[in-house]
Amino acid sequence: MFIGLISDTHGVFDEPFRKFLDPVDEIWHAGDFGGIQTAEAIAAFKPLKGVYGNCDGYDVRLDYPLCQAFSCEGMNVLMTHIGGYPGRYDHRALALIEKYRPDLFVCGHSHILKVVNDVPRNMLVMNPGAAGIQGFHIVRTALRFKIEDADIRELEVFELDRKV
Repeated sequence: MFIGLISDTHGVFDEPFRKFLDPVDEIWHAGDFGGIQTAEAIAAFKPLKGVYGNCDGYDVRLDYPLCQAFSCEGMNVLMTHIGGYPGRYDHRALALIEKYRPDLFVCGHSHILKVVNDVPRNMLVMNPGAAGIQGFHIVRTALRFKIEDADIRELEVFELDRKV
């Protein structure tokens, strides 16, 4: 399965991101869509799994949950918007991690792209940064990767100057 991972679009899903995500099978969105119209535009483009973020209104929250736990190609995935990182997890995210014991933990919120191993939990943590233009970040980012036989392969980073 070829996955595109984005977060924090805050109402923006434009052509550079569509081009980067065009070859993927499915898009995962880690919250802060910026409105149901953005979620609908992404879902019309590719199959979409997503969670709502702290800036999303009830329109998004009616269609997307706070967290999702699912399996993809033998890999257990947990996705929520506010997550944190090893040693600095949000307390609600940590409770979800302990409950679901994922192989891959996906979050957004920080607007900072980060992929890091949580060695004690044998878990990979992915935050794709921010794909939108709202926020303090200078570079807009996204990830894409393949999941095969419970393993992540061919991880790619997309970066775009926020002014473009």
